[in-house]
Amino acid sequence: MTGTLYLVPTPIGNLGDISRRCAETLAAADFIAAEDTRVSLKLLNHLEIKKPLVSYHEHNKRESGPRILERLLAGESCALVTDAGCPAISDPGEDLVRLCAGAGVPVCAIPGPCAAITALSVSALATGRFAFEGFLPAQKKERRERLERLKTEERTMIFYEAPHRLRETLDALLAAFGPDRPVSLCRELTKLHEEVLRLTLGQAADYYKANEPRGEYVLVVGGAEPGLESVSLEQAADMVRALMAEGLRTKDAVKQVSEETGVAKNALYAAVV
Repeated sequence: MTGTLYLVPTPIGNLGDISRRCAETLAAADFIAAEDTRVSLKLLNHLEIKKPLVSYHEHNKRESGPRILERLLAGESCALVTDAGCPAISDPGEDLVRLCAGAGVPVCAIPGPCAAITALSVSALATGRFAFEGFLPAQKKERRERLERLKTEERTMIFYEAPHRLRETLDALLAAFGPDRPVSLCRELTKLHEEVLRLTLGQAADYYKANEPRGEYVLVVGGAEPGLESVSLEQAADMVRALMAEGLRTKDAVKQVSEETGVAKNALYAAVV
């Protein structure tokens, strides 16, 4: 008989958020697969649990995943944890789940802390329909293309971001969605310095020009107004060039096309110039 892979959520800040069922599962598992064994060891010490730990993360998943699967097929049970939150959500655990599913190994997901849902619930934005986007691409071109595809997304959008990239990400969101789009910036959720700022993207960009980003962030961004026509950046740039060919100044042409299409003026001007 094969073992079972248990997906065990861990606290995103407050150790008191670990559930009894999560603790019992960690205690009953034959071994624990952890994103960072040093971080998980602190949690296990807090719970007074002693279990063998193996490393499983983005940079070793191709080697570690098959080894974990081999042990599961041999009948051992494994609890998969990340440093914080739900394993397999914006996390390499999804690859391990896929391996297990393909090999017929049972996978049991246990409910628990999740930064995305926690932030969404306090955002004061629409929660009935939402799109979880995780971390945006680090490369500017890829990030711009991703956001361009999301420009007409009507659902509330959720992004993760590290403090050292927050300003750059806010500038990219501002260029794609415009200054008036609402955003809820949730940082250090469940921790001592938890803070939720409900602003517009324009206000948020200005705020963090004057204030240093600190802690891990979840950005909850309001969706586009229904019925916004979907025009790509390239199409809008062509419209600007056509107006310029008719004698309109670049600045005026960009303004006119931006108002007609909803494409942010900054992004449009950069694409044309």
